[in-house]
Amino acid sequence: MRSVTVALLLGTVIATSAHAADKTKRPAAPPAPAAAAVSLRDAALERLFTERESPAALLAAIEQARKQHIGEQVILEARFLFLVDRHDDAAIAALLPEFIKRRAAFNLDDSKTFACKDDWLAVNEYVEAIAALQHGDKDAFKQHITEAFWLSPRQGAVFAPHIERLRLAEAMRSIKIDLAAQFTTINSPTPESLKNLLAGHHALLLHFWSPWSNESAAAMPDFIVTAKVLEANKIAVASILADDSAKVLADARAALKALGAKPPGAWLLDKSPPVLNRQLRVLALPTMVLVAADGGILFNGEPADDALWQALHQLNAAIRRPTLATGATAP
Repeated sequence: MRSVTVALLLGTVIATSAHAADKTKRPAAPPAPAAAAVSLRDAALERLFTERESPAALLAAIEQARKQHIGEQVILEARFLFLVDRHDDAAIAALLPEFIKRRAAFNLDDSKTFACKDDWLAVNEYVEAIAALQHGDKDAFKQHITEAFWLSPRQGAVFAPHIERLRLAEAMRSIKIDLAAQFTTINSPTPESLKNLLAGHHALLLHFWSPWSNESAAAMPDFIVTAKVLEANKIAVASILADDSAKVLADARAALKALGAKPPGAWLLDKSPPVLNRQLRVLALPTMVLVAADGGILFNGEPADDALWQALHQLNAAIRRPTLATGATAP
């Protein structure tokens, strides 16, 4: 699935691709040499902006694009979108010198991504903001991300998550979970504490979910694979159900039963104050929270975030991101 950024910025490329696809449906006479060259260029351009398989595949697409004389500005646009789609902030920040070099020389007529120059300048500010974030410069981040919003408000959905992640990370630094608190278990009459789950483990991964969340249901096979890998490497796992209404609880038990006799980890009900999902600012499902042995928060965010696996690897160097049930593999 493409990111919000790609959806917002790729309108021109999608239109070009659709136009090219329409051409292939109509029978036509063999093309003249010039027409054949145009067709090869269009194919190279489409591949450049749609390649998402791997960095190596993108490099191959770039090489093909250069052979068809596609300009470096367009290639930079494609590289940027590729990295945004992969949430690779470090690599986006590394593009900053190239964006600065091309800032004044930007040619709107050559662009395959931006509808106006302000959109291009907004992305420049966005890249500067990400670079500042990578260096821990909060003031510079705020300055550049604010300017990005001002230049291109319609891309706000792209810029806002970085602000939310920064504020969440700051809030998590001051939180310590009460590990002794008792939780009702969904699939057992015996209450459980996080302290007991943590015993003999490096850390505890909390998996917030709901049977009424389509995203939780879709991600469940991947979670099961992940949980088994973590438990084998001394990371405890607990799934937290935030809603204790009778219907949700019944559906949760049915979903749990479908996972087999011994689904990995503990399955807990989050209803005793302080309610964990509120304390940890869980706004979307599924969410993963990595808890240290002292109750501090090491990670809070989406299951696919590379930062989660970086934190896990620091706890145990043997941990490797698994091949997931959907077939996705860590880069």
